[in-house]
Amino acid sequence: MAVAGPPSGVVTFLFTDVEGSTRRWEADAEGMRAALAAHDEVLRSVIAAHGGILFKHTGDGVCAAFFAPRPAVDAAVAAQRELGLPVRMGMATGEAELRDGDYFGPVLNRTARVMAAGHGGQILLADSTAGLIGGVDLLDLGLRRLRGVPVPVGVFQVRAAGLREEFPGLRALKPSAGNLRAAVAGLIGRESDLAEIQAAVRAHRLVTLTGVGGVGKTRLALAVAAQLEDEFPDGIWVFELAAISDPAALPDAVATVLGVTRQADTSVSESVAGALDGRVRLLVIDNCEHVLDAAADLIEVILARSATVRVLATSREALAVADEHVWPVPTLDVGAGINSTAVTLFVERAQAVSPEFSVDQAEVAGPVVEICTRLDGIPLAIELAASRMGSMTPGEVRDRLDQRFRLLVGTRRALERHHTLRHAVSWSYDLLSGTEQSMLQRCAVFAGGFDLDSACAVAGSDDLDEYAVLEVLDALVRKSLLVADRSAAQTRFSALETIRQFAEEQLVAGGSSAEVRGAHARYYAEREAGIISRWDGPRQREAYDWLTVELSNLRAAFRWAADQRDLDVAGTIATWTAWLGFWMHNYEPTLWAEELLEPARAAAHPRLAFLYSMASSCWWPGRIEAAVGYSDAGRLVFDSGRDEVPFGLDGLLGAAYLHVGQPERQVDWCRARLALGRDTHGITRAFLTIALAVAGRGEEARAAANGLIEVAEATGNPAALSFALYAYGYAFGDADPAVALDAQRRGLVIAQQSGNRNTETRIAGSLARLEADYGDPLDALDYVALAVRSFRDAGNTSMMRFPLTVLVAIFDRLGRDEPAATIAGFAVSPLTETANPEFTTATSHLREVLGEVAYERQARRGAAMSVAAIATYAYDQINQAQTELNASSHQPPWG
Repeated sequence: MAVAGPPSGVVTFLFTDVEGSTRRWEADAEGMRAALAAHDEVLRSVIAAHGGILFKHTGDGVCAAFFAPRPAVDAAVAAQRELGLPVRMGMATGEAELRDGDYFGPVLNRTARVMAAGHGGQILLADSTAGLIGGVDLLDLGLRRLRGVPVPVGVFQVRAAGLREEFPGLRALKPSAGNLRAAVAGLIGRESDLAEIQAAVRAHRLVTLTGVGGVGKTRLALAVAAQLEDEFPDGIWVFELAAISDPAALPDAVATVLGVTRQADTSVSESVAGALDGRVRLLVIDNCEHVLDAAADLIEVILARSATVRVLATSREALAVADEHVWPVPTLDVGAGINSTAVTLFVERAQAVSPEFSVDQAEVAGPVVEICTRLDGIPLAIELAASRMGSMTPGEVRDRLDQRFRLLVGTRRALERHHTLRHAVSWSYDLLSGTEQSMLQRCAVFAGGFDLDSACAVAGSDDLDEYAVLEVLDALVRKSLLVADRSAAQTRFSALETIRQFAEEQLVAGGSSAEVRGAHARYYAEREAGIISRWDGPRQREAYDWLTVELSNLRAAFRWAADQRDLDVAGTIATWTAWLGFWMHNYEPTLWAEELLEPARAAAHPRLAFLYSMASSCWWPGRIEAAVGYSDAGRLVFDSGRDEVPFGLDGLLGAAYLHVGQPERQVDWCRARLALGRDTHGITRAFLTIALAVAGRGEEARAAANGLIEVAEATGNPAALSFALYAYGYAFGDADPAVALDAQRRGLVIAQQSGNRNTETRIAGSLARLEADYGDPLDALDYVALAVRSFRDAGNTSMMRFPLTVLVAIFDRLGRDEPAATIAGFAVSPLTETANPEFTTATSHLREVLGEVAYERQARRGAAMSVAAIATYAYDQINQAQTELNASSHQPPWG
């Protein structure tokens, strides 16, 4: 195809790159030279044949420009079919300036980042290109954050005959988009409110929406948040406090949603605030009124620590926090009669239950206007009234209001609106049958929602089987007293908080609260066998997802059982949820296990050994001293022969010894436990392998590792297999780097696919060192970034220092002396000084190169940085290093 000249204006760019070229050059330079020549010829001819301009070579890749997206895609597909090397390709479309034969503009950086996210043989498109083409088979890989690109980019993979389709996960991060869900129903009569509150959030760091219960504060806050989503690149996070009954539990609940781990020597609130530092996020904190002081305290800590976080809160009264902007949410307009927003809402909700409903007739319009007026335009009360239009007329509802809503005596200004709403809820509740009332009361014990199975568990009657319970729940949904969320595979029910609180009051007044809460706690304890069975197989991620969904209920169930000193129930919940949480980087249940140690020890409880094992995992968030104490005490329990733990996880108990320079204690412990023949999943053997390697007993470590992968594979358990692959690679790291790299790369994919964030982070840190020593420095930097980000996102600053020590060693080799010294200043700690010999070597070398004074100056700078600042600095420095390596054809300077 002939072209008149190079494209200009809006251009589609195609960038390519040979994956793993460094290793290929080192292994066979002559063969690589010939292969690259053939590679260049294929790309040159294909690009020209499709009307493109090849305007730059980048070592082992090219940059090409096209007039339109489709020829660029066709050229990429044709090239991939002919190329003999693993080439990754990326495309993006946008405006670019052509100057002196080269192009300039943000779209080029976006193209490079899209390409860098892929793998050899993969063709990736940015959404700017994908949206302009048709007739191409595209796989939507979702939004991704790309280095140097300020907003998340939609990434698509091209699929075509003759091309490989399956690839590992992208080398880019999913956007931290928070947990804001799309609104279920639109707002009526709130257009001006939306605009004003958005302006308030932009102008003030804390905006609190106040008003009577049921006025629509939550829905309005979520709608505002949805419209501001693009202004908060680190996401909008919603915290529903309604399920929290204990103010002291509020920081833990917020930390759990954010995935933040409490740090040593700090409070949970301070750990949360530290994790948020530097993040541009909007926190929507809903229903603060019943934990007002606790919410205010947490918000004060967050705002004092982070200048980039904003908070939108809802409460029935102001939080009384400094610089709080209070925005009273008004009730809906009723003054315009049939044309009022209150009547519009009534009609919309009435038509949901009775499609033929209309206010065209005076005999309907009059009573509807009166209902809305008498309910003072409170949305929830209006919706409750409208929900009766399936079985009553507006006149009948109006007449019932006369009987049931006895307002306080006084002027309209003195009216207690919450009392009005309570009458509305009471009136709706009184219309229920006895069975419906009982079910609504009993379901009030659930925190964060429930499903059909859990509702059956608290139903309290042998006459109510699954189908009978479903019928009652369906009736409560139709009457707007429960909400059914069908967005997931299994329907989940919940109640508006005002209704849930009212039902809970009725439950307590009826004297059944203890019985139902006991049933609730036992139900979640009895989930152990089913969920652990799901964990122990290919559906493992489902177990982690279930824990995430049910954590509020598990917290409430544990708290009730622990307060009632029911060690059987509390111990069961604490152990298996802590075990799942261990693999997920969620250590809240570890605290539950710690809480039960003393009463369980006094009672010689059969779960005592399991409790000690899980309590000892507190070394992960940095509580090493406590972990060692639990390990010492737990060994005595194990040695007594009274207790066992599942899956042969005995080796977990001694893991803390590795972090106090006592690997031999872990070696002896693991060998003693292995002699009992209970290591069904190879977990203790994996711990032994790691301990031997740490102790410097390489041959013994490799002997222990031989056959370990086969044992783990036979279980079909992704956690066991990925952990075995990690241990295997750890043992063979220096003795056979190629084998170690292959094992841990495979383990990383398995860990990521199955949701094992703990192992994913371990392997990323290990691969970073292996790639730095024996592989591709670009990959090494990617793995460091992954490990740092994982710990950073979990708020685990203690462990975040470990991958940073690897980064220091890499930067030292690359000659990036000042960044290395800066990061070393932050990374150094009593734990890291001895854990990574290469870190010690690197810092000694840096002192020689920079001089003692200059080194200490840079190190002090790093030590003074906040977690957010050092993470941002590390990412930026990694990005710069990768850019420089790309420019030098990936050749590592250390050979």
